[in-house]
Amino acid sequence: MIAHDCDVLVIGGGIVGLSTAHAISRAAPGTRVTVLEKEPGPARHQTGRNSGVIHSGIYYRPGSLKARYAVRGAAEMVKFCAEYDIPHAVTGKLIVATDRAELPRLHALVQRGRENGIPVRELGAAQIAEYEPEVRGLAAIHVATTGVCDYVAVARQLAESSGAEIRYGSEVLRIDRRPSLGVAVRTRSGDVVRGRVLVNCAGLHCDEIARMTGDEPGMRIVPFRGEYYELARPELVRGLVYPVPDPAFPFLGVHLTRGIDGSVHIGPNAVPALAREGYGWGVLRPRELAATLGWPGSWHIARQHWRYGAGELRRSLSKRAFTTAVRRLLPSVTASDLVPTAAGVRAQAVLADGTLVDDFLIREGARAVHVLNAPSPAATASLPIGREVARRALQALGRS
Repeated sequence: MIAHDCDVLVIGGGIVGLSTAHAISRAAPGTRVTVLEKEPGPARHQTGRNSGVIHSGIYYRPGSLKARYAVRGAAEMVKFCAEYDIPHAVTGKLIVATDRAELPRLHALVQRGRENGIPVRELGAAQIAEYEPEVRGLAAIHVATTGVCDYVAVARQLAESSGAEIRYGSEVLRIDRRPSLGVAVRTRSGDVVRGRVLVNCAGLHCDEIARMTGDEPGMRIVPFRGEYYELARPELVRGLVYPVPDPAFPFLGVHLTRGIDGSVHIGPNAVPALAREGYGWGVLRPRELAATLGWPGSWHIARQHWRYGAGELRRSLSKRAFTTAVRRLLPSVTASDLVPTAAGVRAQAVLADGTLVDDFLIREGARAVHVLNAPSPAATASLPIGREVARRALQALGRS
């Protein structure tokens, strides 16, 4: 008889993995949960390297997981932050059209917001100044339910409240799964951890973990770096200001975000990263880059969207080009107002035909649940995502 160290073994100590551990403890008290995280603390990658925005859910297709979980998750995140005294604010945001060609897309967002049950106010050019005196545009919409919070603090609280054993500094090297017995995971330190069910919340490495488990995920993570600047004159922006996004891409465009600390971040753009954790052009990991280039979907993306990519690359390499893009929304900004700050990397799932997976993607294998696409707005939606992943894990465990 094999002795298991835990009932559910979660790989990944970001906000989704910790929310899953938290949800399991709430749904099935007494279930033993262990979280393996390779970093020395929680939320070191996507969770801790984003704009900190609590998204309303306005962008996402009605009925999709993103739409349902973001709308529900935004309200729950505000409540969670209030309950645990985590810094947060519901500021609302503007989505601003600066070109006539964007007006039909802006109107489509109004309709989508209403379909998703989100309160939206339409604004003419003169009304924009009611919310953002320095912002200019032809028209805008105000989304009242958007806010900001400290997602790193949320992740820490989830870890503390989960009752799980959390092992930091535990990088997974090998997984041995036997459907009748469970899984055994060997870490870089040589430890072996045995669980009855595995949950893969490894973010930037989730496809690799799925293949280690013996499940073919049918996608690959193609990492896109998002570069940010901090605004030296934060008084120019009161809250959150977004452009009208291009519906052909899952990226929301360069936006202005006043955080809970009063600083204003501008970004991100979206350029291919040379490593899964490639937070700068100087970070190159040949094996990871080769894996990206060896995936047919990467080449399909390059052929289909090279013009868009060239623009993003230009803004990455040229501060002047980045400033020009920002000035469409904030005309008074200058290049000297933009101070480089920490970048993030989006773990974007891509299919073999080049399709950028738009919705959250959760798949199951024998004694395994894999979260295979959970970029933004996953932090916003982390509480409902965690409950869904927990439900599947407990079902595999035979306790649902």
